[in-house]
Amino acid sequence: MQPYQILLLIAGYFGVLILISILTNRGGSNEEFFKANRQSPWYLVAFGMIGASLSGITFISIPGTVAEQGFSYFQVVLGYTVGYAVIGQVLLPLYYRLNLTSIYTYLDTRFGNSSYKTGASFFLLSRVVGSSFRLFLVANVLQLIIFDAMGVPFYITVTLTILLIWLYTFKSGINTIVWTDTLQTLFMLVALGATTIYISNDLGISATNIMGYIADSDMSKMFFFDDWKSRDYFFKQFISGAFIAIVMTGLDQDMMQKNLTCRNLGDAQKNMFWFTIILTIANFMFLALGLLLTDYAEVAGITAQKDDLFPAIATSGDLGMAVAVLFILGLIAAAYSSADSALTALTTSFSIDILEIEKKYDQKEQVRIRKQIHVGISLLLILVMLVFKYAIEDKSVINKLFEFAGYTYGPLLALYSFGLFTKWQIKDKWVPWIAMASPVLSYLISINSLQWFGFEFGFFILILNALITFTGLVLIRRKHDQRAGDLDLDVVLSKEGV
Repeated sequence: MQPYQILLLIAGYFGVLILISILTNRGGSNEEFFKANRQSPWYLVAFGMIGASLSGITFISIPGTVAEQGFSYFQVVLGYTVGYAVIGQVLLPLYYRLNLTSIYTYLDTRFGNSSYKTGASFFLLSRVVGSSFRLFLVANVLQLIIFDAMGVPFYITVTLTILLIWLYTFKSGINTIVWTDTLQTLFMLVALGATTIYISNDLGISATNIMGYIADSDMSKMFFFDDWKSRDYFFKQFISGAFIAIVMTGLDQDMMQKNLTCRNLGDAQKNMFWFTIILTIANFMFLALGLLLTDYAEVAGITAQKDDLFPAIATSGDLGMAVAVLFILGLIAAAYSSADSALTALTTSFSIDILEIEKKYDQKEQVRIRKQIHVGISLLLILVMLVFKYAIEDKSVINKLFEFAGYTYGPLLALYSFGLFTKWQIKDKWVPWIAMASPVLSYLISINSLQWFGFEFGFFILILNALITFTGLVLIRRKHDQRAGDLDLDVVLSKEGV
């Protein structure tokens, strides 16, 4: 596939997204940008969230892990289902009862301003780095298959990547994203299914025999109970998956902002239920595709590994133009359905949580400031992606992403757990120091854990980090007062009839 053909495909794709942006724009107010006026159909939100959750990293990295790790990642996915149940039954009732725009406002109500700013800051750090990880991976692929041949430098590639997102989100934000993410998820799943069929046919596997072929392969081993010290041990992966889902969805402004556009709590909970089912199936399909890609690479003599595996096979031309087109569409859809909502969520959190524009400015000024922040966050993502270009050596980006999330989301998990499951108040001014010290201690323990304990933490680092932060919060607790009592878990659940 020639570079100019890929560019035309990308241009047509974004032309459709910009058209959707124009059609869904109802004036560009902050209420529309942040909440979509609470009028989003739950089924659109559920379907669109699939693309935002999977992202370009899933599209490329998960198939690339199968050769070395088999289907062990599915243990994490099964843990997700538990985490999503907690989100639907515990966190969503809380967010809807408090009528939140930013979910971190809860920390202000429960503990105080320092805790609130700490939670929002950790989200901003997590999302800036996480979104940059995702976009970097896609920009790098586009650089290799298009722009290197045209002599376009990488900084131009990443700038164009962000500019395209900005063009269709700057007016209506989340109101547009609910619709564009639905389209992008559809493209991604069609690309996944069709590519699997094409590769199966080339390997001589009929559609009815794919599952049998996968089951017979040594790479399809899914459950690991042999070595509790290993990072692939089932209960480590399963429990980590549950907590990863809670923090990277339930405590993440990006993902929850979509849920909070639903008309009511019941619709938001239906959204989470169907989202969980579809996401589980989609992740299994990506692992199955990874197995087929690995076998195909061996037969075809292709030496690419990890994150390079899928791009190398799809764009080689051996499987025909259709596979290359599907790969490009699926990759772009997966990447941008995650990145566009992240850009909107970062704008929301910085506007509401850090600058507190709803408290300080009139409506006209709020819109002006929000637009400036939207531009600023876009420039920040470009800068971070350029840093990654020269800092990342490991080619399995999904592992890097989850490891980083363990360090940044741990304090958030501890703050929300402490707020919901205890009635204690804390010395609010000490929270930022504890939240910053905890990841440092977690990292020191993690890098020495194999030597000290004969134990690898892996994704379990999230739980260690949260436990250290939670312990710190216990140490700075003070006498319980009424503000804490009114927001404990029993009250939240009983008021929602759960």
